Amino acid sequence: MNAPLALEYQPFGVFTGAATLQAAYDDLAVELKKYLDPGDIDKVLRCAIYGAAAHEGQRRQSGEPYFVHPIAVCRILAKQRFDLPVLQAGLLHDVLEDTILDKKDMATEFGEEVTRLVDGVSKLDRLKKTAPQAAVAESFRKMFLATADDPRVLIIKLADRLHNMQTLGALRREKQQRIAHETLDVYAAIAGRLGLFYFRIQLEDLAFSYLHPWRYAVLRQRYAADNTHEQTLSAVRSDLQARLRTLGIKASINPRQRHLWGVYQRMKRKESFKEAIRTVPIRIITDSEDNCYRILGALHGLYRPVHGKFEDYIAAPKSNGYRSLHSSAVMGDGTVLNVQIRTRDMHTLAEAGIISVWHQYAKQRAVKIEARSIEAEKTMREWLSRLKEVQNITDDPLQFYDAVKKELVTGEMQIYTPKGDIIALPHGATPVDLAYTIHTEIGNHIVGAKVNGQPYPIYKPLKMAQTVEILTAPDAHPHNSWLQFTIPGGKAHIGINRYLNRLARQNAATAPGKNAQPAAGEQKILVRSAFESGITLAPCCHPLPLEPITGHNVAGSGILIHSRDCPLLENAAHTIAAAWADERKGLFPSELNIIAYAHPRLLARVSGIIADSEANITDFQMNHAAGDEQRRNLTVWIEVRDLEHLTQLIHRLRQLEETIRIRRITHKEPTP
Repeated sequence: MNAPLALEYQPFGVFTGAATLQAAYDDLAVELKKYLDPGDIDKVLRCAIYGAAAHEGQRRQSGEPYFVHPIAVCRILAKQRFDLPVLQAGLLHDVLEDTILDKKDMATEFGEEVTRLVDGVSKLDRLKKTAPQAAVAESFRKMFLATADDPRVLIIKLADRLHNMQTLGALRREKQQRIAHETLDVYAAIAGRLGLFYFRIQLEDLAFSYLHPWRYAVLRQRYAADNTHEQTLSAVRSDLQARLRTLGIKASINPRQRHLWGVYQRMKRKESFKEAIRTVPIRIITDSEDNCYRILGALHGLYRPVHGKFEDYIAAPKSNGYRSLHSSAVMGDGTVLNVQIRTRDMHTLAEAGIISVWHQYAKQRAVKIEARSIEAEKTMREWLSRLKEVQNITDDPLQFYDAVKKELVTGEMQIYTPKGDIIALPHGATPVDLAYTIHTEIGNHIVGAKVNGQPYPIYKPLKMAQTVEILTAPDAHPHNSWLQFTIPGGKAHIGINRYLNRLARQNAATAPGKNAQPAAGEQKILVRSAFESGITLAPCCHPLPLEPITGHNVAGSGILIHSRDCPLLENAAHTIAAAWADERKGLFPSELNIIAYAHPRLLARVSGIIADSEANITDFQMNHAAGDEQRRNLTVWIEVRDLEHLTQLIHRLRQLEETIRIRRITHKEPTP
């Protein structure tokens, strides 16, 4: 473009849908006046006029002028008291993506900082002709890499996603569900990881309302009709405040918002609605850490504590900087109290998360609060750096996208190194996952581990607060069997696959060509398909392309191709070197075992995911899980392209809410 749009302090009346735009901006101005000086407010207005001109004539699915959306995003950010560059980027976040203006135009008008933030949020233009799933993954990767340099990019995206969820009703049902799933799995989870309570709660409840509208409506109605919480809170205040006065402790006891998605999750854990709703969430705020522990003692003196329901996040803060005491206690009538105890400083950080670092009035905050916020931001940047390392070991945007999702949905535990450093890992992580989290080369050379000074199997999941030492050897290397016990889609999974792929390419490069003859006395087999004359894929281990293989010459049966680590090869004679050909035909058999909660459409859901993943089902068997009528044991025989294809499929199947456990079946005794 030749020149940027001329900026005049013109009224919104010159734009299409002027009344709607003006009303939206007036709402924004109310929030701006609460904390910005007139000069900065004037800059926001100038930016709004620029954005309205750029989007002139564009409309949303609802029929409203499109620029109503950026104004609403800016208002969400203003409610959280963000500084001027973030507000400007919120107003302009769709300009580069959806208008003729470019980065040069924007930088001329608003500077490099604002332009960089907007560019980080924007999708990639070249992806418009790409498959939707791949386009989403590539745009997400771009945004995340920008976030690693400036976390404000992600916060603008969260505000953008929040308003889109608030106005999702204008879209088709299938698109609503797709966006809601993505919001719940990724964006709400990210908000939780960063301690952004304001965003997480709203995103979860909005996603819930579109994914399960009937369940959401029923819970909302039942919850609104229940008045037992107020009665319980009044009783707790009376009893506990009396006890605290005798101890000379000042504290406020307040109700805590229980969002409907949280209630629904409790009900899914086999609690009835009555049981779920009788758990009363309470927050106690006091003036010192010492008083937090004294209040905990007073609480347990009044009501019976629930075994296993105590977490001390003051002594061991979460990775997002969150600090608080959590406990559950039972009152005389059976009502369960879910209690948080924290100081006012802890509460401020818990509510604002890392965003307090960028608050316009951050300089006015207490030094210790700001310091705690900065520490939380440091931890967050470390987490973003770990994800950036995943980008360094995979060029596949879908793989990166899945890795981030897995990192988010599995929850988090803290592991200690022998030097006392804290490393956050997903629940279920093994020493191999830890090794790759520390560094890819450490993962590639791990041979063992010690936990709390004692030898520990590398395949066994770690537990919270263990001290773990990784043992390495220069000649050690990853094994394909490690894929069975590392976090699917995680850094270890990607690193192992990358090593195996590189090894397969090396083997293929050194293997004879299609028409080449083996050297004298040498036997070498290239496997091109699952059905070749004289060659059979061993049914005991179902080897797949990209994993090392070995041939076994069986008299009367021809050559069986096994995974190189198949136990049946240990005593085998007449083994033959084998490798996968670069050019392969067709699909290859594999076998999965799935343990899942009973659901009328369980098989249909599993089949749908397998079909969407471009794999085939050749057979299946479903039974009741042993000793549990609520669970199903499903064995599925499938066909996939290679090991990576199977890994991606397993990861997708794990995302089903019914799935409890899933594994690839290998190394079984063959049927006589």
